[in-house]
Amino acid sequence: MSQPAGPLAGLRVLDLTRVLAGPTCTQMLGDLGAEVIKIERPEAGDDTRGFAPPFWPETKESAYFLGVNRNKKSVTMDMAKPEAQAILHRLLETTDILVENFKVGALAKMGLGWDQLKAKYPRLIYCSITGFGQTGPYAPRPGYDALIQAMGGVMSLTGEPNGSPQKVGVPVADLFAGLYGCIGILAALNHRTATGQGQQIDIGMLDTHVAWLANQGMNYLSTGENPPRLGNQHPNISPYQEFPTKDGYIILAVGNDPTFERFCKAFGQDHLLADERFATNPNRVANRDLVTATLTPVMKSRTTTEWVAALEAEKIGCGPINTLADVFADPHVQARQMTLEMQHGSGATVKVIANPVKLSATPPTYRSAPPVLGEHTDEVLSGLLGMSAEDIAALRAKAIL
Repeated sequence: MSQPAGPLAGLRVLDLTRVLAGPTCTQMLGDLGAEVIKIERPEAGDDTRGFAPPFWPETKESAYFLGVNRNKKSVTMDMAKPEAQAILHRLLETTDILVENFKVGALAKMGLGWDQLKAKYPRLIYCSITGFGQTGPYAPRPGYDALIQAMGGVMSLTGEPNGSPQKVGVPVADLFAGLYGCIGILAALNHRTATGQGQQIDIGMLDTHVAWLANQGMNYLSTGENPPRLGNQHPNISPYQEFPTKDGYIILAVGNDPTFERFCKAFGQDHLLADERFATNPNRVANRDLVTATLTPVMKSRTTTEWVAALEAEKIGCGPINTLADVFADPHVQARQMTLEMQHGSGATVKVIANPVKLSATPPTYRSAPPVLGEHTDEVLSGLLGMSAEDIAALRAKAIL
């Protein structure tokens, strides 16, 4: 049975991105059905093709690249050359969305900036993803995930109370920028449906990072004080943290007072309910060290597996602290089909992480594996632009392709 067309089927995306933020955005568009044409540098390609080890077994592809480049057609092209720019303009005639993450002003030097394209292609949706956005004093600076995590404040919130600031273990600044970019594109598509007009979407990684500071950002704005690093504890709820068990660790998430009361009555801690320091969540937060010290020996009395079973029976939030091996072996993760295998252009089968968006009528589709460098150059230039084999060979001989 053929896969249903995605909600973005029929739309064409010109992908001028590399590394992670931009490719995250364009892979989401591809998963939702759009045709994504990824432009890469001849011979070198996207930087992440070389972000290894690890390489996927029996291929020359990095695991990093494979993670964010499925459902894309790879076309190699030296964009600095006028002949390549002319080809891009021909592609833009039938392009709905352009996504780029060049430094501010770099594409304008090639005649491909928003101000140069908007009049010629009035329906074009042009999404720019950069470290600091198109305006402001930092706009010319390059953006890197760790740099944005540092400047965006999350590192001041992450880590043990007496330890050093810590970044998150995955590049969340890149990922959030890509997803916010995708949200902006979907909004711009709706606007274009209503008006016929495209627009530019200006995504700055620092902006998106500030936006997802969420409760901690609001905690600062309401008090003027930087929230302290709390390790794995929650800044506004207690107990909501990791505890040692008899054989490991567990996360205990007591989200409100009725849940804490249920915990105490189920596990022999009724006496705590008569203690004002434990009676309400604000009081438990104010006395978090006492809460931790009091509950630690209780939690050490059972194994992690025993606690998960007992707490789930009482409908109290909890969970083991899984390794990635545990995650991908988890029966729920497997039931939700969060990995899939795809046939790669090298001939090998690669396993990738699935799209988490579950749509009842138009679910994400997995039409093609992350491409080999330049895998679709001839197909796109001949099929979309009608170029002959001789024309393509001539461009290749000039090192344009």
